Amino acid sequence: MTRFGYTLMTEQAGPTQLVRDAQLAERAGFDFEVSSDHYFPWLEAQGHASYAWSTLGAVSQVTEQVELMTYVTCPTQRYHPAVVAQKAATMGLLSGGRFTLGVGAGENLNEHVVGRGWPSVRVRQEMLAEAIEIIRELFTGELIDYTGEHFRVESARLWDLPEQPVPIAAAVSGARSIERFAPLADHLIAVQPEGDLVQGWAQHRKDAGQPASRTIGQIPVCWGPDRDAAVHTAHEQFRWFGGGWAVNADLPTTAGFAAASQFVRPEDVAESIPCGPDVDPIVKAVSAYWDAGFTDIALIQVGADSQEEFCRFAEAELLPALREAAPAVPPAG
Repeated sequence: MTRFGYTLMTEQAGPTQLVRDAQLAERAGFDFEVSSDHYFPWLEAQGHASYAWSTLGAVSQVTEQVELMTYVTCPTQRYHPAVVAQKAATMGLLSGGRFTLGVGAGENLNEHVVGRGWPSVRVRQEMLAEAIEIIRELFTGELIDYTGEHFRVESARLWDLPEQPVPIAAAVSGARSIERFAPLADHLIAVQPEGDLVQGWAQHRKDAGQPASRTIGQIPVCWGPDRDAAVHTAHEQFRWFGGGWAVNADLPTTAGFAAASQFVRPEDVAESIPCGPDVDPIVKAVSAYWDAGFTDIALIQVGADSQEEFCRFAEAELLPALREAAPAVPPAG
């Protein structure tokens, strides 16, 4: 059965509201919740970037059943992988086993703040692979030493661990990242509904003797009773999204994203993000993900002020419509 998630977007709301929104989303019936992990918003108009891990710790205490996930944490520059392992293990305990560690190679926007420069894609993927290896070893509870090309760990051990190791999901965007991370991670993360990603991931896992996995996607929507107002909000808050990750990963500041998206029109945004009060356009947009084979799809509701109303809409109309339309079993990868 396809599972539907809710996004705690740290770029568009402060931590107190995010904790409240997490409660509302669980009550609305979402299956899981994902949180961005940023130091900067994408655009100044979004206006927020609180510490995701503190927020998730609070969320774990005000929710009971909904699964939680970072979407995604970069465990290579702003955070050392040994510290990420400790944070993830603690979240596993606080959530009663409901937490998945989503990781990725990061964006310049968030990682440049520690002054270590911005590596090439190849180097970033090498760093992420080493980070996953370190995190896996620390999840054993053993004392470890690690010497890699990019990281060193000396006499490290995690003292508080959940009964089962925290699952790791890795963000991928193409054949090279799939080949590298399918054998290392437990689950796939991607932000485009591309069946080739899902199929390639499944094949590489099979070749590596790994079991089938969850494939987790994400899509922005801007629900609201007035379509014109929703289009305006989506354009103001989310026009950066159209640049694609090849561009988004390398821009260092909100000013850069503003410049890169200055010629994006409201109608351009409305073509890629379903806007307004109707259920059908949202279902149609989300269906691209289950058609591509994704098992889990997280929705971003664009606009901080509309979250409570969106959750009511999701409970009454959207989630029932999505579950009715989605296949019982997504297409095989």
